[in-house]
Amino acid sequence: MTLRPRVLEALHAHGVEATPESAPAALRERLNDVYLEEVRRLKQRQQGGEIPLREYAGHVEALRESFALLGLPLDRWSE
Repeated sequence: MTLRPRVLEALHAHGVEATPESAPAALRERLNDVYLEEVRRLKQRQQGGEIPLREYAGHVEALRESFALLGLPLDRWSE
């Protein structure tokens, strides 16, 4: 199974490296873990006063958009 180049790029952008043996489901799980870590960091920044509450939703939306690969069904990850 060969992952699409855009999928590999998106994974790499978030520090998730795929090997030829990597299962798409395992890669998606790791990417989701990275996403959750980022959500927690963002919440900590907001609670710490670095991000005003009125701007928090915009930051959350931008983070969600940067992890758009999570919304792509696994069967579309491969060529």
